[in-house]
Amino acid sequence: MITVAVDAMGGDNAPAPEVLGAVRAARSQDVSIILVGREDLLRAELSKYSDASQLSIRIAHASEVVTMDDNPAKALRTKRDSSIRVAARLVRDGEAHGLVSAGNTGAAMATAKTVMGMVPGVDRPALASAFPTLKGKPTIMVDVGANVDCAPRMLAQFAIMGDIYSRLIFHTEDPKVGILSIGEEEHKGNELTRTASLLMKDLPLNFIGNVEGRDLYTGKADVIVCDGFIGNVALKVSEGMVEVIKHMLQESLAATITRKIGYVLSRAAYTDFKKRVDYSEYGGAPLLGVKGICIISHGRSNDNAIRNAIRVATEFASEHVNDRIASGLHQWRLESGAASPAVR
Repeated sequence: MITVAVDAMGGDNAPAPEVLGAVRAARSQDVSIILVGREDLLRAELSKYSDASQLSIRIAHASEVVTMDDNPAKALRTKRDSSIRVAARLVRDGEAHGLVSAGNTGAAMATAKTVMGMVPGVDRPALASAFPTLKGKPTIMVDVGANVDCAPRMLAQFAIMGDIYSRLIFHTEDPKVGILSIGEEEHKGNELTRTASLLMKDLPLNFIGNVEGRDLYTGKADVIVCDGFIGNVALKVSEGMVEVIKHMLQESLAATITRKIGYVLSRAAYTDFKKRVDYSEYGGAPLLGVKGICIISHGRSNDNAIRNAIRVATEFASEHVNDRIASGLHQWRLESGAASPAVR
């Protein structure tokens, strides 16, 4: 059985959503869960669920918590018994296959990289986020915040990791890989995107060249790579846009619908729309390139997001995503002897 360690103290509303999400996951998935955090608080929260004692859930005590205001580097040095660090040690020591955290993103990334280590051939880990598209299948964007400054070599690695992620988790055949730029034409972009494009052309990937910001939602590319600064801006703009659209739709429904049957039908359409764009349905962003599995969820994640993050972690473990990434990078180095890696 796959075991997932959950940082139960990191989120904005911890530990209630983390505990309920773990309970829901244990009820519906073939997974064992370790809740990491202050034992007294977690036991009190678990006691709210009558079937908790029959579920495959146990508690690992951690006396410290990394807050959202903590400096990631300082927290890594000083809070050695934090819930995120204890969870990472469980993965490193083989007691868990992966971890889920809705806590301080920077601290989670720094801790995973330091404690769990890196997949051979990866310079820097990258956060991958799934975006809904008009074609129904999500587009994967890599990186959405782990690396503010990137070298072309790193974008090539992101392309490989995103390709493998899309294949194994979303079952995409021959994923189309693009690089985010300011125009589709090959000459457009900056030095980073133009140099990275040259590297990606030599990779045995289905590289389609430059894509624009609007293509994030059209499904033109299955994987879009960019540096973490641009990716995080795109992610936050998208989150804000979704909230505005949902609010506008609610106002329009309330203002214009007068007939009950029309209201029911429109509310059903609105509910379907909200589910398609709800971040909690995707659970969280996997940190690609670290040994073990690390899924980083939104700070305000609800129980549904935690449940789905646990599902994503189990899928990563079942599909041996990290092994496939390491194998792909190693194989390219053997075949090409070049400095930047590729897949298969």
